[in-house]
Amino acid sequence: MSLPYPHNQNLIRTTVPSMRYREGENFQEWKAKGRSKLAELLGHPYESCEPDFRILSEKDCGDYREISFQFQSEPGYYVPCYFCIPVATSRKSPVVICLQGHSTGMHISLGRVKYPMDAESLGGDRDFAIQAVKQGFCAITVEQRCFGECGGTQTGPDCNNSSLIAMLIGRTTIGERVWDIQRLIDLLETGVFPQIDVSQICCMGNSAGGTATFYAACMDSRIRFAMPSCSVCTYEDSIAKVSHCTCNYIPGILHYFDMGDLAGLIAPRPLVIVAGKEDSIFPEDGVRKAYEEIERLYKACGAPENCKLVMGPGGHRFYADLSWPVMKAYMKQAGCECLM
Repeated sequence: MSLPYPHNQNLIRTTVPSMRYREGENFQEWKAKGRSKLAELLGHPYESCEPDFRILSEKDCGDYREISFQFQSEPGYYVPCYFCIPVATSRKSPVVICLQGHSTGMHISLGRVKYPMDAESLGGDRDFAIQAVKQGFCAITVEQRCFGECGGTQTGPDCNNSSLIAMLIGRTTIGERVWDIQRLIDLLETGVFPQIDVSQICCMGNSAGGTATFYAACMDSRIRFAMPSCSVCTYEDSIAKVSHCTCNYIPGILHYFDMGDLAGLIAPRPLVIVAGKEDSIFPEDGVRKAYEEIERLYKACGAPENCKLVMGPGGHRFYADLSWPVMKAYMKQAGCECLM
């Protein structure tokens, strides 16, 4: 008698990605082909539309001003966001797009407790927008699909049904989340928030937020800096071996790329990979294997100094004290003038 799970595990182990970068290949041509294939696997493009941008409320939060807004990313689908502007900033500032992981919603990035489980979520340095504002950046929180206001519950996300239905129509939840991020950048480029320097966009997140950060940076070169946390690992060692939410899966992707291969679509832009030594769902061994490939790709494109691995001592969380100094150094090198 055979069992399907171990059988598929064996197939995973013997699958060699066909579009892995080969030494001597033209790097820019490989990137163009790779991005096109990734777009296809994510289900892109979706239907474009007018953003129908609306400001919902504004308030003073002491060190920063907060604007609640929404925009339309595809016909009939609206994305809720918060924009945070440091009051001490008098010039155009870089913006950090903050993406929450599996939680009750984007209010975690704002350091707010709405539901009983939120206090635990905040304990892992997950108040990303507040951290960004303290560094002197503008920050935008994005409610990811199936989380919080976009389909979540008081006990957390509800990804399964939507993710499976998306696959029936050639889409993926990761692709939908990436699409929302890209359409947000389109909106920012129209100048709706004149406080933002749109040439200096950073994207960051933990867990599913790190996953969306990574794939969005692969797909969109306007994301100049990327800091995914507890999300970058070989497929074999993480989502193929450990029980994960259905929103993590992209049908057929391993035939073409492992996760480390895809970092070549980000290179040479600065990439800070954050991980935890004790993370049980993105294990250290798999992270380091993926990072070896990332280093090879950054070397191949002539920018070996532009990728860093930050390994925190604990589990599945963000490590603010270890990670921000690395990202700030990259941003300062790129000419960001508002750093505190």
